[in-house]
Order: sequence, then structure tokens, then C-alpha cells
Amino acid sequence: MTDPGMTGSNPGQPPTPPTPPPVPPVPPHGGAEDGAPKPVPTSQDEALEIGRQHFPEVGSPDGPSALFVHEFDVAYLVHASWPAPEDPDAPPSDPGGSNVAISKVNGDVTFLPNFPPEEAVELYHRWYRPSGS
Repeated sequence: MTDPGMTGSNPGQPPTPPTPPPVPPVPPHGGAEDGAPKPVPTSQDEALEIGRQHFPEVGSPDGPSALFVHEFDVAYLVHASWPAPEDPDAPPSDPGGSNVAISKVNGDVTFLPNFPPEEAVELYHRWYRPSGS
């Protein structure tokens, strides 16, 4: 005997679950999304200008107090310093954050955890794969 509310079901079979929505693809490295070539930094100043696009404005509310550039063999690491919290014993209002690495080869922008520069560079060397690879 079939349940009149279960049209199209097979007796003894569980109902077919709804199809989940498609998962969007993981975006490639940050950078130009309109197909335009990405700027490739040739100096720390150029890397800083690219990196500024990925942080709140320096000195703005909830923004960093400064941005720094750490140059290494294949990229520039842009990282921020943040003002000291008013209550050092309180948990951070916005934990986390990231460093931005900009490739010297093709301008790929890679987001890395907010680790000290040496650890972030080591992680970059393990993770980074040039776009198009």
C-alpha cells in the first residue's frame, strides 16, 4: 500500500534527498578578476601599493596602525601591525587577519595566516603554486 502523499516514491525505498545547490569553484589567487594582467611588483614600494588594496586604510577605525613589506626570494610579504587593544585582557574583537604575499614572477596575490614573517614565508613556499598550473 502506498501513501497518497508520496507520489512517485517506491515502496520500501527511502525518499530521494533534494539536490544540493552547486558549490562555486574556489577562486584562484587574488588579483585582477577582469582578465587584465596583474601588476608585478619590482620593488617594496610597488608591493606595498598592491598590498594596500587588501587591508583597511591605515589609521582608520579597525584598521592597521602600519603596513610593512618583507622581501624574500620569490615574493613580497605585506603584513600589518595593529594598535594595542584598550583592554589587553579582553579577547580580540576581530581575531585572525592575514598576510598578503605578492609574487615577483606574475603578480599572484596569496593570502596567508597572520603568522610572523619567517613562518609566513615558509608556509608560502609550501603552498604557492603559480596561477595557471
